[in-house]
Amino acid sequence: MEGHKDAIHLRGLEFYAYHGVMPEENVLGQRFIIDVDLFLDLVGSGKSDKVEDTVSYAEVYEVVRDCVSRERHKLLESLAASIAAKILVGFPCQGVRIEVHKPQAPVPGIFADLAVEIWRERTDS
Repeated sequence: MEGHKDAIHLRGLEFYAYHGVMPEENVLGQRFIIDVDLFLDLVGSGKSDKVEDTVSYAEVYEVVRDCVSRERHKLLESLAASIAAKILVGFPCQGVRIEVHKPQAPVPGIFADLAVEIWRERTDS
C-alpha cells in the first residue's frame, strides 16, 4: 500500500462466532475481535464534507459482521481473507488490512491475545 497515506480505521469490532479447528469451538463458540484498515484517497471527502464521497463505516461493519457471524472457518487466516476480499469488492479502496483476534484460543498457556493480520491490495486497477 505504498503511497496511500489516507485510511479509515474500524477497531475492536466484537462478535460471538463459531470458527476453529477444534470440534468444541464449533459447538461452544467464542469471541472474535476484528480490526479493519481501509486505504483510500480521502482528499475528496475532506474537501466536500459529503458522506457520498467516502466509505460508509456502517456498511463496512455489516460486511465484517456477516463474514464473522454467518460464515464458518477453521483458520483465522481464512476468515481474514474472506473479509478482505469482500471489502475490496464492495468498496472503493486501494487496499485493506484485516486483523482477527481470538483472545480465548484453545492454546495451553497464559496469553492476552492471539491474532492474524493480513494485507491485501486491489488487483483490478
